Amino acid sequence: MNREGRMDWPVRRICLRVAYDGTAYNGWQYQPNGVTIEETLNRALCALTGEQIAVIGASRTDAGVHARCNYAVFDTRMRMPAEKFAYALNQRLPEDIRVRGSWEVEASWHPRRCKSLKTYEYRIRNEEFPDPLDRLCSYFTYLALDVDKMRAAAAYLVGEHDFKSFCSIHTQAESTVRRITALTVERQENVIRIRVTGTGFLYNMVRIIAGTLLEVGTGKYPPERVKEILEARDRETAGPTAPACGLTLVSYDFLDGGCETADRAEHL
Repeated sequence: MNREGRMDWPVRRICLRVAYDGTAYNGWQYQPNGVTIEETLNRALCALTGEQIAVIGASRTDAGVHARCNYAVFDTRMRMPAEKFAYALNQRLPEDIRVRGSWEVEASWHPRRCKSLKTYEYRIRNEEFPDPLDRLCSYFTYLALDVDKMRAAAAYLVGEHDFKSFCSIHTQAESTVRRITALTVERQENVIRIRVTGTGFLYNMVRIIAGTLLEVGTGKYPPERVKEILEARDRETAGPTAPACGLTLVSYDFLDGGCETADRAEHL
């Protein structure tokens, strides 16, 4: 029973577009040994609705990883207009988590069962000295990086491949085959951005790709070595896992409908 004592109101499914600075959190998914985004959202929703709420997130980002547009759904009998949940939740959430849109979706809509394209960006601050104002959302290195070589190496990873060399040995995925639809490396002044778009990613996959491209950029090995790493299907052959601070989920596109409002909210 909710705080208003009514059980006859119909259950609705509400979708949230969530942005967060992941620095202080142990990832999205609930963990017994640290505070998570999911846990913090659930607590705020329970306080708001008076119901036992458990959100379902679209992407289970790792500890320290940021997001501009993760999605989550929850079910409620609360009669508040769907678009008002964003405002009400932001009054109850810490400043490093913000709901940037809320709307009602079909009761059967599930963000992890939809075909989608996700884009992650790995941001590198590359200059002589670090910028303290940028430390929480980028990885710093003073080593000279050859962006052209990084771009040439990245080209080997586009397409459908077995990415076993580029995932954590602790992965529980049944298959390590994934499809990358785009991978770009661009420099703008002292910031290098590695953008990876794909239909799905393995545990630590983007950070290992970033770490490997950094090794190419410093000249540790040539771009064509990345093809050999991919074919080896052995984590030992790839570069290190780049620190989480540089990684942000920057876009999430649902491809098979059911969340049309989410597509519009993406551009807000």
